[in-house]
Amino acid sequence: MGGVVLVVGLGNPGPEYQFTPHNAGFLAIDRIAERCGAAVTNRRQQALTATASVAARQVLLAKPQTFMNLSGVAVRGLLHDLGNDLGNDDLGVRLIVLYDDIDFQLGTVRIKERGSAAGHNGVKSITSELGTPEWTRIRIGIAPEEEKAADRARRNRKDFVLQPLRKMQMQLLDEGVEKAADAVEAILRDGVAAAMNRFNQRPAE
Repeated sequence: MGGVVLVVGLGNPGPEYQFTPHNAGFLAIDRIAERCGAAVTNRRQQALTATASVAARQVLLAKPQTFMNLSGVAVRGLLHDLGNDLGNDDLGVRLIVLYDDIDFQLGTVRIKERGSAAGHNGVKSITSELGTPEWTRIRIGIAPEEEKAADRARRNRKDFVLQPLRKMQMQLLDEGVEKAADAVEAILRDGVAAAMNRFNQRPAE
């Protein structure tokens, strides 16, 4: 197997942001750590980190503490520490980033190997700092189920992603966080392509 895999969840530090849609990535990292019996409390390269074993792979779990729009600074530093150059290993993954995506319904999960930032400041920062969009991402849907795409386009994204979720919305987000943790395990165990086939299936109409 390859070396240590960096698994990063995006969010904003501080209790006022803890249960907002933009912190879905942080919540997913905490869920993975909980499964592994780890605590994401070590300070390293402007991030809170923990070492763990997921699907028989050694991973470094990380929550950047730089605020969202500078997430890439912490990610670049951690990759440098690990000696990872994003080159392919036998499962083709060195970096997995989990983050919120307003284009998918709350509680859904999608895996992608590369792509644009689609307006997400954390993704923009990582791609800018690494100089490439070629890294694996797990997107956790945060759009309320009753909301249509046209409504999402009109709404102020910043206001929504930083507002605390209601109780029912938190339950749905928790389902997405659970799926995201499962997706990390699937990627590390079976590879990205197999995990995409499993998690990117759209529900039947």
